[in-house]
Amino acid sequence: MDLRSLKYFVAVVEQQSFSGAAKACFIAQPSISAAISQLELELKQTLFIRHTRGVKITEQGEKLYPLATKLLGQADAIKQSFIRKQDKTTFLLGVTRGLGVKRMSALLKDFTASQPTMELTLVPHQEDANARIVLKEELRGDEKYLSLWQEDYVLALPSNHPLSLIDKISISHLHQIAAIERSPCLAWQALNETLALSGIELDIRAKIQTIDYAIGLVKAGLGCALVPVHPEVLEHKDIVLKPIEGIKLTREIVLAYEEESNIVNSLTIIAQQHQHTE
Repeated sequence: MDLRSLKYFVAVVEQQSFSGAAKACFIAQPSISAAISQLELELKQTLFIRHTRGVKITEQGEKLYPLATKLLGQADAIKQSFIRKQDKTTFLLGVTRGLGVKRMSALLKDFTASQPTMELTLVPHQEDANARIVLKEELRGDEKYLSLWQEDYVLALPSNHPLSLIDKISISHLHQIAAIERSPCLAWQALNETLALSGIELDIRAKIQTIDYAIGLVKAGLGCALVPVHPEVLEHKDIVLKPIEGIKLTREIVLAYEEESNIVNSLTIIAQQHQHTE
């Protein structure tokens, strides 16, 4: 049985579409379709039901999925066991906080898969590294960069907060409301400066660093917080996200590097595949 066909099968299951699997595997969609058709022919089973919005896995497909993932994992383990430690190249990637675990994991999964002899180490974005994924404001003067994601900041509110009922939140609504300060955060600094010019003060109830803690405290009803809108933030259905009228706060996440290398070039290509995707 062809391992590549199993790999494409797993990709279709996880992406829930042939087009998504093709993008994840960096190949043309007809190659995915042909591989799945060959696999179905070989097993004499229908693995997917095709429809206009994607595919639905069949009972036989669900039976094959854990077996396929286990076999692919074992095959990779065999390959890795023959790569000697000294043959591996260490690659340091600086990563700033709060970029979203799921999308970063997806990018890093593709990156490590493309470099079987690379030993990837993630370090804080302030440290020296071969490349960095950071906010644009954190770029160093001698770094080249590729823009990855752009997103707006919004006000995260407890679901029972009075402001959650207002269609448009203005700066004046923020006077003396309970708030959670997240720092370092340039957007928070910009908001504070705007509020100060208007004579508006927040009632700071907590000071934290990470977006996850900010959202956790919002859920607990401690107050509101300024957070960037990315897919993992939108998954929290028990908070309300509202833009603030009259002020535009955004962030841009970039891949930064000083010197090109084969590994850096590979990371750039893969980052472009994930560029502006959510």
